[in-house]
Amino acid sequence: MVIEETGLEGVRLVTPRRFGDARGWFCETWSARAMAEAGMPVDWVQDNHSYSAARGTLRGLHYQAPPHAQTKLVRCSRGAIFDVVVDFRAGSPDFGRWIGRELSAENGHQMLIPKGFLHGFLTLVEDTEVQYKCDDFYAPQSDGAVRWDDPELAIAWPLEAPPQLSDKDRAAPLLAAAPRPFVWGA
Repeated sequence: MVIEETGLEGVRLVTPRRFGDARGWFCETWSARAMAEAGMPVDWVQDNHSYSAARGTLRGLHYQAPPHAQTKLVRCSRGAIFDVVVDFRAGSPDFGRWIGRELSAENGHQMLIPKGFLHGFLTLVEDTEVQYKCDDFYAPQSDGAVRWDDPELAIAWPLEAPPQLSDKDRAAPLLAAAPRPFVWGA
């Protein structure tokens, strides 16, 4: 696996090596040994899989607050997404700073997102599937979101038209009004 820094503390771009021949290719999408050797040991407890039929579907910006905060390993197994991670740790020198990367079935990139960050993605093509591992179980009482189009964050989503949103994402608060469940260095 190739593991790259992204400029946000703890957020990494993980690219599994693919081994191909005339039939196609094979890759190891996650390895406890490789992650531990890279200083990122994680015990995954839940796998999630989402499907978006339409291009321009936006999901996020989501988080799960303590005591059920989640580290995630996100990959696009079909299609392509613009994946966004925002530092949401109060007191962090990078609070509110975001990065965005294209994850696709073709490039095989994965995003490792530690606890304390917002996460969202925009589908770049129709019929897109996203899979991600979590190190804690989903807990509805810990579920939270911040507005995807918050002007304070100024995320440069590659939109061609208004996105398709859930009611939850449409009603999410702006960053300034959102609770601060994560503290940098805690």
